[in-house]
Amino acid sequence: MNTAPPPSAAARPVVLVVDDAPDNLVVIGELLRKLYTVRVANSGASALRAAAGAPRPDLILLDVMMPDMSGHDVIRRLHAEPLTRDIPVIFVTAMDADENEEYGLALGAVDYVVKPVRPAILLARVRTQLELKRARDLLARHNDELEAEVARRSHENNLIKEISLQALAMLTATRDNETGNHLNRTRAYIEVLIDELQGHPRFAAQLSKRQCQLIAAAAPLHDIGKVGIPDRILLKPGALDAAEFEIMKRHAQIGADAIVEAIRTVVGPQWTPAASAGEEAPLAFLEVARQIAECHHERWDGKGYPNGLAGEAIPLPGRLMAIADVFDALASHRHYKAALPFTEVVEHIRSERGRHFDPDITDALLRRQDYFIDIAQRFADHA
Repeated sequence: MNTAPPPSAAARPVVLVVDDAPDNLVVIGELLRKLYTVRVANSGASALRAAAGAPRPDLILLDVMMPDMSGHDVIRRLHAEPLTRDIPVIFVTAMDADENEEYGLALGAVDYVVKPVRPAILLARVRTQLELKRARDLLARHNDELEAEVARRSHENNLIKEISLQALAMLTATRDNETGNHLNRTRAYIEVLIDELQGHPRFAAQLSKRQCQLIAAAAPLHDIGKVGIPDRILLKPGALDAAEFEIMKRHAQIGADAIVEAIRTVVGPQWTPAASAGEEAPLAFLEVARQIAECHHERWDGKGYPNGLAGEAIPLPGRLMAIADVFDALASHRHYKAALPFTEVVEHIRSERGRHFDPDITDALLRRQDYFIDIAQRFADHA
């Protein structure tokens, strides 16, 4: 004999009984009340209000044949609302034909009980459905907790990655007598260009939300290869001669090679850039960083370095960084030159449209030149 005490009212599952016949509400309510918290409704409209209110039912026993709104109409409305769509429904009805049961189950009912109800059968069906709901709720909570933990760890890992890469990029900039503001400015320029170009037919397919995030995050690594340039050249206060400039030009390839070798050291020598092509590919971020490091000195007309690429053969991240880097170089004070006025900087960018820079990216900068000037002033080195 089971001598366990009945569950407390606070812990009891809530069962909503819906029937337009008061006698049925009394009979079923009295049968369930010893084990469950029972709520009643005598129409479809009141059932919908009760289902959406507190305390929300864990299970609904629903009559089919009711005036104004049938049980079939009620279950359709329940399933159409986010608050009530997951509440299991058992039809309790005098309609005992097989086709009626099949129709009720097809509408989404979890069970079908025929009147007059047999107490043992109804209690068993109710207990089974409540146990199933409890198990589903437990699994859903567990999944939510797992998803929250995965999101937290993913955010933490991304934060660590971004901070580590930013620190690396800032160390490179510091060695070049530049400041972290150069990194802030160039990244902000690229974000403005991306925002302007996302709706452009030439670029829309290449500028998904994820790809935009990768390009912006990788932008600070564009000059990482300067760590391989001798100080006598990198820090020279005056103009470089031809031989020195050839050495300086190597920084683009040095940066790209460093990223490739870092990947191959961890992943294996079989890795190629093609293995990380596409925004969802493993190491897609580092492939974008490689493209930026290697290609930000390429020119639209093919006269750039290190590979003399031309036009759309230059990866889009490299083309974006090329114009952002030149704008910043012209508009900023460097140890070997003074900053140019913004009017002259903008005019130079305009004059290089279709030569140094992608024409459409140039047009995007010109349309957003006020944003560029604002960024340059907001992150000015003297600040």
